[in-house]
Order: sequence, then structure tokens, then C-alpha cells
Amino acid sequence: MIRKLKSGEYRLYSRKVDPGTGRRRNLGTFGSRAAAEQHERAVQFFKRRG
Repeated sequence: MIRKLKSGEYRLYSRKVDPGTGRRRNLGTFGSRAAAEQHERAVQFFKRRG
């Protein structure tokens, strides 16, 4: 899940809510949306690698 920040950067959040905090986990902040989308694909790839 990617959100645009007021600073103009894009932040990648986990899809699920963290049960400990009740919020989504921050998975990184990126200068462009394309970079955030690329990292999101990498995260999903490694999640499936067991």
C-alpha cells in the first residue's frame, strides 16, 4: 500500500495492520512512486520465498 506524504515522497506500508500497534508497518520511504512500486514487488517476492 503506497501513500503520498506531504513532503512529496511516497511511503510503502504493509497491507495488513500490525496487531501490536494497530497501524500499518512502514516498509520504506521513496522519492518516486515507481521506486515504491518496485520495492513493493520485491517485498511480495521475498514473502513468497519461504
